[in-house]
Amino acid sequence: MWERLKHMLVKEFIQILRDPRMKAIVFVTPILQLVVLGYAVTTDVREIPTAVADFDRTQAARELVRRFERSGYFRVVERVDEARALGRLLDAGRVKAALQLDPGFDTDLKRGRTALVQILVDGTDSNTAGVVADYASRIVLEYNRDAARAGAGAVALAGPGAGEVQLRARAWYNPDLRSRNFYVPGVMAILIMLTSLLLTSMAIVREREIGTMEQLMVTPIRPVELILGKTLPFALIGFFDVALITVVAVSWFAVPIRGSLLLLFGATALYLLSALGIGLFISTVSRTQQQALMTTFFFFQPAMLLSGFVFPIANMPEAIQYLTYLNPLRYFLVIIRGIFLKGSGADVLWPHMLALFLLGSGVLTVSALRFRKRLE
Repeated sequence: MWERLKHMLVKEFIQILRDPRMKAIVFVTPILQLVVLGYAVTTDVREIPTAVADFDRTQAARELVRRFERSGYFRVVERVDEARALGRLLDAGRVKAALQLDPGFDTDLKRGRTALVQILVDGTDSNTAGVVADYASRIVLEYNRDAARAGAGAVALAGPGAGEVQLRARAWYNPDLRSRNFYVPGVMAILIMLTSLLLTSMAIVREREIGTMEQLMVTPIRPVELILGKTLPFALIGFFDVALITVVAVSWFAVPIRGSLLLLFGATALYLLSALGIGLFISTVSRTQQQALMTTFFFFQPAMLLSGFVFPIANMPEAIQYLTYLNPLRYFLVIIRGIFLKGSGADVLWPHMLALFLLGSGVLTVSALRFRKRLE
């Protein structure tokens, strides 16, 4: 058995490596997708085009505006002399935020009264608007704290009583709040699933298309050996892609990896059970490579949307939340983010690993039985 399986593996790797398209899918595409998506998939907001209307024209007002500019979050592109101009700039889409300081700003500070600052935000994109408003609040609070320390007045830009209670926030696991640290491991999980699905489903269908499946069936190789010979090469390629993408994520995007690499590869093995099993199942319901490709993306898109990568699962309707338990990507996202960002061990991640094992074993068994039946 092992001798026949070895020859089958050698044959598969030769077939993969001599096909330029396959080599591109295995070695080039995952890296290109990680680099592109690693930059594109982010909720960080930088260099927000901002308009400023400073009607106070004092040193204190200018200092606050400078703090907005120095933060890196806001880029002042327009300075106007009337309030209505701010609305026109927002309507035209030339700015995404507008800062207005009314006359008496510095006087209110010095007299210990609440000094008001208005920030107008383009709310078309509600998520970005929330982030922009949060950035502005943090800058104003910092200015208020420094002004209070300098004795500029027992005031608060953020409201009455600020300075009496001091809030100190600390973010665990991702101190800089870089969304890329959260999304890049998720992109890795998605790329591994997509690559495994494409390789498994299309490679087997290709054998049927070019007529070599019948040749394999008349050889002494048994169905279980044929199944292993068709899936093991792609499992090894999956491990290789995990190692390659991890190196790029850590060295290029500076994503920290605080957990065990051994645990990462162990969880990947469980994850590949499901991915290869689904790919094998797709190959049994497809007659051409085009059908296999379309079926793969028909499965992949809902799997990504129901994984928690884009939308939090807790925000989904209850019926949809139950559906996500059948999605292997859901569990692997928790595992890979836990290993990269939190340094979580098997004692924490074992429920998700157990779910991957049960789901993967079931899918792979059903797919193998169906594929064996097609062979016989």
